[in-house]
Amino acid sequence: MDLTATGAGLLGQLPPPLPAERVIALNQPKADLHTTRAYEWNGWSFDVPPGVFIPGWTSRLIHERILDGRIETRGRRYGAMGAGLGVEAVAAGLRGAREIYAMDVHPESVATAARHYARLAGDREGTAFLPAAGDLFAGVPDGTRLDVVTFNPPAVSQPVSDDPDIVRNTCVGAPLLARFFAQLAERELLAPDGEVYVIVSNTADLHTIVGDALGLGFEARVDHLHDWQDGVLTFLFKFQLAPRPASQLTRGDLS
Repeated sequence: MDLTATGAGLLGQLPPPLPAERVIALNQPKADLHTTRAYEWNGWSFDVPPGVFIPGWTSRLIHERILDGRIETRGRRYGAMGAGLGVEAVAAGLRGAREIYAMDVHPESVATAARHYARLAGDREGTAFLPAAGDLFAGVPDGTRLDVVTFNPPAVSQPVSDDPDIVRNTCVGAPLLARFFAQLAERELLAPDGEVYVIVSNTADLHTIVGDALGLGFEARVDHLHDWQDGVLTFLFKFQLAPRPASQLTRGDLS
C-alpha cells in the first residue's frame, strides 16, 4: 500500500472489512465491563467505573502521540472525542494545551475523565479543561474552533452484542463517523489548518468511513499503519478540510 496516497488514490487502496465471522470473533466483549476496574499507563493510575471503556493498544497510539507532541496540542484547542477515562485529556494538559474539550456520549465517562484530569494534571495556567457530555459535538459551544481532534471510534462493522454499553464502546459502525465528519464540517468546528486524527481498522468499513469524509470536503492521508500479521490492519488517519476557493469565502473568513 502506498502510504503517501491521498484522496481517491487512498480510497482505492483501502481493504474491505474482514469477513463478518472474523470481525465478531476479534471483538468479543470482556465480561467485566459492568464492574469497577483499574488501568495504568505512563505511571498514571486510573479507576474505571462500570460502563467506562478501558483503552486498548489502539487508543495508546493517540495517547503516546499527544504526550510526545507528534499530535501537537501545546497552545492549541484540543477536542478529545470519546474521552473515556481521560488519558488523552491528561496528556494534553501536561503538554500545555490551551483548551481541552473532553467529549463523550456517556456522562459517567466525562465525569471520570474530569476526576482523573483534576488529580493528574490539575489547574494549569493557560489551560482550560472543558467537560462536554453529549452526542458527538453537542456539548461544544457554537463558534468554537478546534485546532486538533482525536477519535478512536466504536466503528466495528458487525454487531457483537445487544448490550447498549458494549455497542456504545465497540460497534456503532460507520454511520457514527459520517455524523462526526458532518458536524465538524457543517458547524465549522475546525480552525484553519485544523487536524483530525481517527483510528480505524479493517474490522470497520474503511471505504465508507473515508469516502464519507472526502465527500464532505476533507483531505485524508495515513499517518500510521500497524499490521498485526493476522489479517487486521489498524490505520491512524489524518484528516484536514481542503481550503475553500476564494469565491466561497465569507466576509468573516477574510476579517
